[in-house]
Amino acid sequence: MIIVDVVRTAVTGLRRDRGALALSFVLPIAFFSIFAVIFGGQHDTVPRVHILVVDEDQSQASRNLVQALEREGSLDVDTKPDAKNAVDYSAATAEAAVKAGNAPVALIIPAGWGQHPIGFGPDGQNAPKIQLLNDQSDAIAPQVVTGMLQKVAMTAMPVSMADEGIKYTQKYLGDLTPEQKKRWGAAMDDLKARQKSGWVATDTTGSPGGSAGGSSGGSGGVIAVETRGVAGDHRNKQMISFYAAAFGVMFLLFTASGSAGALLDEQDSGTLDRVLSSRVTMTMLLAGKVAFNTLLAFVQLVVMFLWGWAVFHLDFQSHILGFIVMGLCTAFACAGFGILLASMCHSRGQLGAVSTLLILMMSSLGGSMFPRFLMPAAVQKAGLFTINAWAIDGFTKVFWRDLPVMALWPQVAVLLAIGVVLFVVARRIARRWEFS
Repeated sequence: MIIVDVVRTAVTGLRRDRGALALSFVLPIAFFSIFAVIFGGQHDTVPRVHILVVDEDQSQASRNLVQALEREGSLDVDTKPDAKNAVDYSAATAEAAVKAGNAPVALIIPAGWGQHPIGFGPDGQNAPKIQLLNDQSDAIAPQVVTGMLQKVAMTAMPVSMADEGIKYTQKYLGDLTPEQKKRWGAAMDDLKARQKSGWVATDTTGSPGGSAGGSSGGSGGVIAVETRGVAGDHRNKQMISFYAAAFGVMFLLFTASGSAGALLDEQDSGTLDRVLSSRVTMTMLLAGKVAFNTLLAFVQLVVMFLWGWAVFHLDFQSHILGFIVMGLCTAFACAGFGILLASMCHSRGQLGAVSTLLILMMSSLGGSMFPRFLMPAAVQKAGLFTINAWAIDGFTKVFWRDLPVMALWPQVAVLLAIGVVLFVVARRIARRWEFS
């Protein structure tokens, strides 16, 4: 009986503690749902990849290749910087776009490629190769694009395949007889007509534009491809900066919310009432709290990156200006988040439960736990509602892409706006302390 009474008392206490209930049931379900959405539907599909295509050849074969790539459901192909702009990408502008993070891959079809589009045989090996420019922060996209190229060569370029095959047949086995040439010409005319009308070979599932095969690409594929990384040349060091930013932002959120909880301690001790009875207004008090929490969070970020520089050889010194800009903006947004939670909650226990639930969910969606570029498109868009995503994107521009400070303006603007909006909302909620 005593054991039953103890259990009943504990259950009653748990029911009254909403924070404990949230951590016990809501948080596990939320995490399960987020990662189920990220990973659950990816076992049979490849991620949709945004690529830039530059056709310097302008041959029939290159146009067929571009059109076939545009039909692939796994690719989002752009040939112009702006849909309203009639100017196509050039090799230089496409490379700059990849460096800036606008796309993970750019394909450059060089002049003369159409003479030997299929990369087998001595002539094909010496012919111009398609250049694949990639951002090494995304290890998946180049493999997907290379696989798609090989698939397109097999399914959507039958004329090029046949032309290249007959060249080597005549070169190594001798010229065709007049009757064979006649039959071959008729077959080629029929094949060209079918290709011109939009005929596309189907994959093993029987549907046009299916998933990529297992081709490894490169010079060993049907289409010869030369890959060159244009961002993230020192991959190990850049990955250290990515993890420093990703985990740094997550723990900044914990630090800011915990530090802002001092408001609740001052409320319980009566200090808050005495402070507000003086010349200090609630706006001034909250602004001071945000300023302190911003500095605290920024110092925490500095220590983390200095540790990465000293122990893991992170390239910190050449990126100090960009780090300061992103670090202060991120710390300010986190401070606003913390002060808002402290204004909404009524006790330290409630603050701890709510902050843990929200921060872990934001971190999983925003890329602190798993890179956003590997997530489905819908989840990537949802991540833009988190502080983590904007902060990580900004630090990636600084340490991975070596972009100037001016290129950080979207991330800086959003983070500053988040901090200001959260502070304004917190100030309005904090009116309860002025009239209590």
